[in-house]
Amino acid sequence: MKSIPELVASHKAFFLSQGTKDVSYRLLLLKALKQEIIKKEQDIFDALYNDFRKSEFETYISEFGLVISELNLAIKKLKTWSRPKRVRASILTFPSKDYIYKVPYGSVLVIAPWNYPFLLAMNPLIMAIAAGNTVVLKPSELTENTSKVLTKIIKNVFPEDVCTSIEGGIPLATALLAQKWDYIFFTGSTKVGKIVAEAAAKHLTPVTLELGGKSPCIIDDTIDVKLIARRLVWGKLLNGGQTCIAPDFVIVKSSIKANLVNAIKKEITRRYSEDIFQSGDFPRIINSKNLKRLVSLIENESIIFGGEIDEKTNYLSPTLVDSPKLDSKIMTEEIFGPILPILAYEAEKDIAKILNGIERPLAFYVFSKNKSFYSKIITTYNFGGGVINDPLIHFGNSKLPFGGIGASGMGNYHGIHGFDTFSHKKAIMKRGTWLDLPLRYAPYKGKINLLKTIFKYFG
Repeated sequence: MKSIPELVASHKAFFLSQGTKDVSYRLLLLKALKQEIIKKEQDIFDALYNDFRKSEFETYISEFGLVISELNLAIKKLKTWSRPKRVRASILTFPSKDYIYKVPYGSVLVIAPWNYPFLLAMNPLIMAIAAGNTVVLKPSELTENTSKVLTKIIKNVFPEDVCTSIEGGIPLATALLAQKWDYIFFTGSTKVGKIVAEAAAKHLTPVTLELGGKSPCIIDDTIDVKLIARRLVWGKLLNGGQTCIAPDFVIVKSSIKANLVNAIKKEITRRYSEDIFQSGDFPRIINSKNLKRLVSLIENESIIFGGEIDEKTNYLSPTLVDSPKLDSKIMTEEIFGPILPILAYEAEKDIAKILNGIERPLAFYVFSKNKSFYSKIITTYNFGGGVINDPLIHFGNSKLPFGGIGASGMGNYHGIHGFDTFSHKKAIMKRGTWLDLPLRYAPYKGKINLLKTIFKYFG
């Protein structure tokens, strides 16, 4: 296998050969990738089960299906997305025809996370390839089984100079970040995101950072608590709570708090049975290190449901925590597990007291039928994206950009937004030669008033 500098050099050489500029070639790659993924469907299911004990249904809805959907969209729309777009010319540059060309950056590094190891590796890779870049993928070392499947798929589809998957841990990531890339796409923690940004800054490399944060869920007293509980339990416990846009904590109107807690308890039991440990639908924590971190978050807290642990299988049951202090570990760290703190509010100032103390989150949720209430909430606070009356599902609409703000990330992707992320928008103007107005040329004496008039009415 080539060394990392040799691999990067080969990718840059292939890009300079103009091979990826051919849209037909990109389409062939994307179609081949789709067929290979479909062929490896069971291998993908098995890998995610072995990494998380994740059910096939959950794997399909949260990973496999979304990847196929993104591929289908890219294959269908690529020719349209790739065409130069004509824009209206300015009178100041008359006569001209003006265009925006979407061109690939070049050699791209994609660093994928462990929590959705197939989806969050493939989706950015798909759009990077669709946009005409070469890609080096580093899948997560924590999901060994899924990473192996990813590497096999990529090896079977792509020439090594176009797209390569390299498996390894922190030393590999450090070595990759030391190289000069044309674009870096990273999904992971805010802490590591800062390291990636620092490495990229040394080469002035543009970067997209998909991070996380403490995504709040605000609930007023205008919706049936059974519906809230059903949707909230699904969104919080999908992937065992290891979701960057999962509701991190709840702030509920105090008058319905008790009813909501009871409804959530009943809903958890309804979905996963009385013996949750034996349920085939509830995933495990990725490893013992993360389990221990989660356990430390609930120490000395008021647990009103759950809290059961099995260290041998990295199991932590769905856990509800009542009214933690705002300066506690559970309220100052992103949870990233099946633990849900529940706080209460009386007035909107109580919500502000809580939310103004956290960094801008990746996601934000409001359950309410009161339009003035939820409209004020979603315009008052800054966050990456959100949903009114459901969690998570904005991720599933490829027409919506997905990304964070501030500590939760920078840049976005999904659908055409992903294609645009991996494309440089090159401005091109074609000037006419049949007219050449003398105004802009020296000498300038006597021309200033005419120039001011032009800018006033046409600038």
